[in-house]
Amino acid sequence: MKRITTLAFLGAALLAGCQNSDVYSGDVYTADQAKQVQHVSYGTVLSVRPVKIQTNASSDGSSNNIVGTLGGAILGGFLGNTIGNGTGNSLAIAGGAIGGALIGGEVQDAVSQTNAVELEVRQENGSTIVLVQKASANEFQVGQEVRLVTNGKQVSASPR
Repeated sequence: MKRITTLAFLGAALLAGCQNSDVYSGDVYTADQAKQVQHVSYGTVLSVRPVKIQTNASSDGSSNNIVGTLGGAILGGFLGNTIGNGTGNSLAIAGGAIGGALIGGEVQDAVSQTNAVELEVRQENGSTIVLVQKASANEFQVGQEVRLVTNGKQVSASPR
């Protein structure tokens, strides 16, 4: 039983690490964006700021840490089971499960971040926009001309 629990936790942790964050870059299109009309405009980068994208967060800012929380709770309960006898053992299991759940959620938050940039761009029409996409801060520089591709809802920048 202990071996199955350990294998289940390791499998859940492995799956959590397989999350695809490339969809946040300007180099990857989703299936529903393929073969769709996209509008192109051009602009100049006014500022570049390194930021992080929390890939497991919903639009309301809450995190979806089910895998990390459950995996942590299972591992914490498993480790707690190795302590004490009787009531002490039950308390150790409960404490380990609660502590493991909290730590597992925090670990999943940390590994669910991807490096990105916040770009402030002055468009040719004179308006200024800000966009965030997966990239490293050295991919864009102030004064650089960029191509902006949008479908009216999402926009991505690439060097011109």
